[in-house]
Amino acid sequence: MTLGETALDLAARLGHERVIVIHDPRSGLRSVIAIHSSALGPAVGGTRMRAYPSFDDAVSDALQLSRAMTYKTAYAGLAFGGAKAVIDADSARPDRRALLEAHARVVRELEGRFVTGGDMGVSIDDVRFMSQFSRAFEHAPAGAGPDASDLTAIGVMAGIDAAASRLGLELRGLSVAIQGVGEVGGRLARRLAAAGARLTLADVATGRAKAVAAETGADLVTPEEILGVVCDVLSPNAAGGVIDDRAREELRCRAICGAANNPLSSAEVGEELDRLGILYAPDFIASAGGVLSLLFEQGTLDAAGTVRRVERIRDDLLELFAAAAREGTPPFRLAERQVEAKLAAARSAG
Repeated sequence: MTLGETALDLAARLGHERVIVIHDPRSGLRSVIAIHSSALGPAVGGTRMRAYPSFDDAVSDALQLSRAMTYKTAYAGLAFGGAKAVIDADSARPDRRALLEAHARVVRELEGRFVTGGDMGVSIDDVRFMSQFSRAFEHAPAGAGPDASDLTAIGVMAGIDAAASRLGLELRGLSVAIQGVGEVGGRLARRLAAAGARLTLADVATGRAKAVAAETGADLVTPEEILGVVCDVLSPNAAGGVIDDRAREELRCRAICGAANNPLSSAEVGEELDRLGILYAPDFIASAGGVLSLLFEQGTLDAAGTVRRVERIRDDLLELFAAAAREGTPPFRLAERQVEAKLAAARSAG
């Protein structure tokens, strides 16, 4: 939120359809469900559990993440809108199952307007647990079809390949700094290492970072150092808003492409990156692999076809980069305009 802006102001500015704030005294649940758009179809987006500095921060995150989901589904050509749920709580707290159950019961009341799954702090086992209380929690049976985290990593790798190509480079020998090596970042690191990329890693979970670095032969730096690593591509794969004015001054990369939603703290930062000649692959395109798993879950494509569609993110970004260069505009601005035109057409038709 900007200075002096309330959560309702932000929801109005971003064009949200519905924002639901939940307070359940019995379980202690404090959460928010933000439905940004259903112009193209039912709103989809993950449920995350994270302890925020304040509940206002949780609401703000849900609002911005849900808008990103709308852009992600629209740009990918899916018949879905965007939403997000945020549970403001430490994901390691012992009574987390009570919070998840209370949250699932609220989601059930939305009668299919919101279809959700896992996100930061919410595992596939958590999703299966919540699906006992609401059919809105989507998950594929264990071992059935491609894993959503793996698809996200495949998509980000395709995006990094596109950025490298735009820079006249190849994956082999490409230097990539990866911030966050959890479910997606760790898989991305393994895939990039197998392709011959040179990696530098950082994660707030030191043990996890050391394990992935040992497995991939990567260099290891602290979370405070990762944004300033000299590299071809910086790949943020943790929380959003990490590229702010201060971080921008530290950057020593030529391109940015990762799975983190809303990695830029503001559009102005994105504009400045473009002026500095740093190529930014819009997060809602590069990280769309997870939501594209819906193509498999709904039976539109088989597993191999779904993976091929995710790999096509490389071509999508190359086309965007070329078109943006012809217009002399940042790629993320052009992509946003394309999405807004699609949403406007859907609203007019509806």
